[in-house]
Formats: sequence, C-alpha cells, structure tokens
Amino acid sequence: MAMLDGIRVVSFTHFLQGPSATQMLADLGAHVIKVEPPTGAFERSWSGPDAYLNGESVFFLLGNRNVDSLVVDLKDPEWVDAVIRLLDEADVLIESFRPGVMDRLGLGWERLRDRNPRLVYCSLSGYGSDGPYKDRPGQDVLLQSLSGIAAATGTADDPPTPVGASVVDQHGAVLGAFGILAALHGRERTGRGARVESNLLSAALDLQIEPLSYFLNGYTGRRSGSGVSSPYYKAPYGVFATADGHLTLSLNALTVLAAVFEDDWFLGIGEDSSYERREDVNERVAKHMAQRTTEDWSAVFAAAGVWFAPVNTYADIVADPQVLHNKSVIEIDHPRAGAVKLLGHPIIYDGQRPGVRSMPPELGSSNRTVLAELGFSATEIDRLQAKVGK
Repeated sequence: MAMLDGIRVVSFTHFLQGPSATQMLADLGAHVIKVEPPTGAFERSWSGPDAYLNGESVFFLLGNRNVDSLVVDLKDPEWVDAVIRLLDEADVLIESFRPGVMDRLGLGWERLRDRNPRLVYCSLSGYGSDGPYKDRPGQDVLLQSLSGIAAATGTADDPPTPVGASVVDQHGAVLGAFGILAALHGRERTGRGARVESNLLSAALDLQIEPLSYFLNGYTGRRSGSGVSSPYYKAPYGVFATADGHLTLSLNALTVLAAVFEDDWFLGIGEDSSYERREDVNERVAKHMAQRTTEDWSAVFAAAGVWFAPVNTYADIVADPQVLHNKSVIEIDHPRAGAVKLLGHPIIYDGQRPGVRSMPPELGSSNRTVLAELGFSATEIDRLQAKVGK
C-alpha cells in the first residue's frame, strides 16, 4: 500500500488520538517519524489493564506500527534546530499537545508556515486551540460525559453510562487523518499547506449528529425505562432478555412483531403512535422474549427477516465468522513481545488491506538514519545522540 508514498509526516503525538491518526497514514505508505523525549512517549509506559507482553505495552503496540522513532530533547536549542531542519522538508506535522505548547517550543504554526509554506500542520486537542476549555485535560470518558453521550446511554433508571470503548479518541483520530488528507489534496491544486485543527469535543458531537440534530430542531428525547432504547428511536430498539441470555432488536415494524410473536396486540398500536407508546411496546416485547431461548428466537427471527443481533462478548466477536472472513484481526511477531494480536487497518483498497511493514519502533531506533538524511555529519550525530543518552 503505497498511496501515501513520498509523504513525510512528523508526529508529536501521545495517548491514542494522535498515534492512531498517524498509524492510519503510515499504513498507507507515509513515512511517519514519531518524535519522542528521551524517556519515551507516554504510551510506552502505560497500558489500560496493565497489559504488557514481555515488558512491551499493548497500548503502545496497538497504535504505532509502520512508524520510525526519533528521540530528541526539545529543551535543547541544538535539538530544536535539528527538528526544524526536519520540518523544513516535511509534508505534515501532527501534534496533540495542549494549546500553546508547540509555540513555546518554537514549533508553532506561524513560524513553520513561513519556513515551509507547503506544510500541513495538524493540531489535535481536547477542546480546541482557544476558548474557555482550552487548558482543560481532554480524555475520552471526560468528553463522553461533557458532550452528552453518557447522559443519553442506558435505561431511564440507570445513572449516566459511558460507552465501554474509547469511541471519542478513535473518532478524533479518524477526523485528524481525514483533515490531513483533505489538506494534502488541496495542496496539490494550490501549492500551499494548511492549518488543520480537530478536537475531542468536536469528535464527540459529530458522533451524535443524528440525536443532536433532532434536539436542535425541537424534538426532546428521553431514555426508555424498558429495553435499552435510544432516546429518539421507536420501540423495540435495544437489548432484551431471553430465557437464557440476551438479544438485540432494531427498527422492526409492528406488523413484523405481531407475526413473529403471534400477538395481534401490536397491530392495535399503529405506526404513527409507536414512539409515544414505545414503553408499552418494549414491555410487551420483553414478555415474549423471556419465554424462549436465545437460540430459539434467533431461528425465528432469521426466518422472518427480523433485524436482530446476538449480544457478543469480546470472546464471541473475535471468533465471529464475519470478523474472521474480514481478517480484521492481525498477528505480528514482535522481537520481544512475541506473538501479538491487534486490529488491522479498517479499510480495504482494491481488495487488499494494508499490512505491517515494520514493527512498533524501539525508542530512538531511527535517530542516526534521520539525522544522516538531514545532512548531519557523523561527529554532529554523535554529539546530538549523547545529549539524549543514545
């Protein structure tokens, strides 16, 4: 996959939003250079459930394939000059520091744009580059809470419930990569780079484009007391208990429900009032669902064309036939961590999914190569390396 071959990306990113965005670009052939402090990026020494394989952070391994590592000391003027030389030849800079940090380091947009007018400069933050929240910590579950996602999730009697995955971080990563690609495309026509900005708050709101649009136009939703329905969808829409487990139903007409449950009560509701009476519908569905097993209902629903799905655990999904067919999970043979299973690039191009050209890098493994390509002499390289303990 060489669609981005020849594009050099210099990454000042950490945590998940930034590294995941750069990994998407690296998968497609971009030369991504991850700039790290001598102690290494945050994700090298942190992993959610303390998940380490032979000392290697799974959190680092999942978001840093196909990239190079350059260790620098951004407090040292000589190293800052070296980084600026690198950026003079770069196509893209992507950073996920808090607003103002890059300016204080001498690597702000205004300075670099004057030196390299073709540079695409992407900033990923928690809330935006300015405004009342710009200095607040930006993290996935905080944004799920602030943006309304947590308040909209669960049944009416549940407390606000965050989604069980870092959906805001990952959507922020996708928006960052999207913005960079759009700016690179625009540069082909204008010859000029651009400032690209995205943030976790914008990502969290974009995830709610449908319910927020309903609200903005006067439709006030409410969480359901039965089933786990969206605040804005008609019943049945959510998870229902069977005699031995759970199944999820989605957007099925009342005539379909009447047929599969052999219950003409549903026909008396009327589609026009199915939202207002969704609690009644959910309760009726729940009573029927509890009478038979998950396997029984799955067979009935499949035969009738009902929209339904099993409630899979992670163990179920990694063994799911469609997931296996799609080859969504890849395995790498890391020199220290050993066999590591990860999610692959999520998009297929001409029937092919981008693969792994290089392992997540050792800290500073590309220092000498990058510095030599910038024209530094062996003596200069040795001196710079000594400053960062390499």
